Amino acid sequence: MTVELITGFAGTPHIGSDDIGAFQAGIVGPGDYALATGNQLKATMSNANTIAIQSGDAVLNGRHVHLTGTTTATVQSGTQGQKRNDKVVLRYTKNTTTGVETCSIVVIKGTATTGTAADPAHNTDSILNGVATHDMPLYRIPLDGIIVGTLVPLFNVLKPMADVWDSLTPAAPQTFRWTDLAASGNPQLVIVACAVGKFVYCWCTCTGNLTSLSPGRDDKIGPLPEELRPADTFPDIDEWYLVSAPTESVSVSRDGYIHFRTSSQSSSSTSRYPRGHAVWLR
Repeated sequence: MTVELITGFAGTPHIGSDDIGAFQAGIVGPGDYALATGNQLKATMSNANTIAIQSGDAVLNGRHVHLTGTTTATVQSGTQGQKRNDKVVLRYTKNTTTGVETCSIVVIKGTATTGTAADPAHNTDSILNGVATHDMPLYRIPLDGIIVGTLVPLFNVLKPMADVWDSLTPAAPQTFRWTDLAASGNPQLVIVACAVGKFVYCWCTCTGNLTSLSPGRDDKIGPLPEELRPADTFPDIDEWYLVSAPTESVSVSRDGYIHFRTSSQSSSSTSRYPRGHAVWLR
């Protein structure tokens, strides 16, 4: 049958793991992911030969796996004078005779070397393509001689839809008015900024003429609140133009200050009427 209604009564059992797996892969994604549940598969080394993986959920090519509690696996001891990387995986296996599907924690032993250790290979073919074995990498275990190093996570934790929605929901715009650079008549530089996820959208206008800048001068206003500051210094903002000040630049620093600069090449002082907008990562 090339067309089948999965969520519908057929008079006989007809829904299989392939159906549910394909549906979940279409929603979650076709790769391997941990979910933000339980202890999110966090792991520790109980001793030099035992890794303990805590509770959580994972989705392997659409197949849901639930770890109800701590699960342990054995790590073979290292060799003096040699380095080795082992890889801990969540392994899906299908018995091609019975069709029974299972999942378990497996430690893939790497190759010992006196040089730089490399990760051992794992099964990467997708369950969606009908393979009988698939591995979701969980951790790298680096061994230097008999010393076990720090566990390195190899998986991504998929954020719930609620978090994604929150990251796309804009915060209330904030308005800031500064008179620090006022020339006369008490003009104000007005900044309206709004955070949306990791982005900050900012609009700038001025109710009058700001003070003139002499060549090479750097003025600043601020600071913006911490939640609106850029992750790194935001370079010259081309979208903010300054009338009668073609040689002037505007930037936002990590400490939240907005800088107005005039080139040292400018021949005379300039009047400033900032207008415009900018977007940066916070």
